[in-house]
Amino acid sequence: MQADPLPRPMPKNKSKSSAKASTARKSVAPPAATRRSVPPPASRKSVAPAARKTLPPPSRKSVAPAARKSVLPPAGKTTRKSVIPPDPKVPRKFGLRGAAPWALRHAERQAAEAVRRNREPPKAGSARATLRTPVEADRIKASIGELHGLLQKLRGLQKNLNENFFEFGEILSGIEARKLHEAKGYSNIETFAERELVISKGLALKLVRIPTLFQPAAAKSLRLEALSRAIDAIDGAPQTQASKMAKLPLKPPR
Repeated sequence: MQADPLPRPMPKNKSKSSAKASTARKSVAPPAATRRSVPPPASRKSVAPAARKTLPPPSRKSVAPAARKSVLPPAGKTTRKSVIPPDPKVPRKFGLRGAAPWALRHAERQAAEAVRRNREPPKAGSARATLRTPVEADRIKASIGELHGLLQKLRGLQKNLNENFFEFGEILSGIEARKLHEAKGYSNIETFAERELVISKGLALKLVRIPTLFQPAAAKSLRLEALSRAIDAIDGAPQTQASKMAKLPLKPPR
């Protein structure tokens, strides 16, 4: 490269003008570049796609399966039986809904304890002994069975009490004499007749006394109403002096 030549010394009278000339530079605009307008490309025509024809699928023909023929085994051969034993049927245990998981085990333990206790003979004098084996249980069972049969007869006679009062009273007096009414918990015959036969206590007592006071033929001829008035008259008659003295207690010996 060549070295720049040294600047020449400028005269004194031209220093100002040269300085001005050096400072003032003309601005030269670059030539304007002319742009050519290029037209846009021609618009493309939108071509609709060709419509596709939908073809229905080929129909399949349903072919029924061939029926299987059941072939019977020959007569000489026996069919084999399944050797696997069936599962044993064990009852499922369902607990109470919402109960504790130990509630079922506790109930089973209590049931087993009750069975074991019932197998043992009850001790003498215990409450369980009197409840399980009452005194004279066989006699009470026989009395209840006989009383049930007599009650059926009494209900049949009660349908026509004006004609069958004498037989009715005989059966009632027999029940009272044998104390069969006590087998069902009744303390006297009138309470038994009131509860079981739905008759009043006074009429029950009169029916019991009729067979002991009157003969059958005379009683049936007089009918029940006349006999009940006769019993009321007997009960209401004044007592004699001898009967009163007989009921008095004996005097102690001196």
